[in-house]
Amino acid sequence: MKRFGCIRSIWIVIPVFLAIMIVVAAFVPGAWAEPVAPSVHWGAIAYPDRDETLTTGFTANRFTEFGQNGERFSSVDESSGFNFATISWTHRVRALPGWNTNLTVGAGPTYPEPTYSLQNGFVHDLLNNNVVPVGRRREETDFMVNGSVTRWFKLFGERETGFASLGFASGSLYHETFARAGLRRVSLAEVLEPVVGKNTLLRGFSRFVRFSGMGQYGRVFGGSAYGDAVVAPQSYLAQGSISIGIYDDLDAAPPRWELEFAATIDSGLFVNPSGRSIERRFGSIALRFPYGVVETWNDLLGGTDIGPTYGFHIMFDVRRIYGRLTTP
Repeated sequence: MKRFGCIRSIWIVIPVFLAIMIVVAAFVPGAWAEPVAPSVHWGAIAYPDRDETLTTGFTANRFTEFGQNGERFSSVDESSGFNFATISWTHRVRALPGWNTNLTVGAGPTYPEPTYSLQNGFVHDLLNNNVVPVGRRREETDFMVNGSVTRWFKLFGERETGFASLGFASGSLYHETFARAGLRRVSLAEVLEPVVGKNTLLRGFSRFVRFSGMGQYGRVFGGSAYGDAVVAPQSYLAQGSISIGIYDDLDAAPPRWELEFAATIDSGLFVNPSGRSIERRFGSIALRFPYGVVETWNDLLGGTDIGPTYGFHIMFDVRRIYGRLTTP
């Protein structure tokens, strides 16, 4: 009965999120999305949005208690598949130019599927890898809420490419306050041309390629799923990425189509039985298209398949879809 209660809960969550989406869409413009926790500690691309956004969709993350060879990851004694209906809203504060606020909410049933079958029945079968064993399984309804305030500023040229943020993540999994700073979609032409002078080859390259990077520090506190005994008291995270698209207008929002590759190193959200943080390394790839984004992240850079191991999200741009449906 517990299984069916979890499944029914998502049919309650989704209509509520869709109702909020429709109401807010009538008044707020949109573009891309920030990931809901715990995605950032699973390897998701986690830069703040520079432009106003309103997106909604589905986010999944998988935590495995054991590895392929049966080794235990940490003191966490259960495997989990987090299935969140997600909505993300970034607002550009009109009274304070350069300031943004973001609110991202995710909720839904924690249940082995679909992440178990995607991991073992598809990817591992395709790669001829061992099945990841599962002992205890978490079957609850979980939620997480992210909030942040970000200041964007100009570092190179006339675009706002630098940022600094303060934020929080809280819910049934864990609680965290964090600070982050970095660069978003910087072109080599912006950085190097003031030194080398006008360079046609450099500008041609920068029309198609952008670079991003950030660092994040967080203070972490235990929640219902992951208590103080299993989470690290603090987290250090670094992320770098390269984006490929057609960037015709330097002041414009992200291009209609964009492919981004990212690498993340995290000091670790979790600790081993002796209390030491377990460092994690991840890779991520995102495809952004006119009506949303598809992204997946994985701990493949760490060469492991255990603990916070992989996830994905599919998010849709509410503003563009709403405009498409309502404009003659």
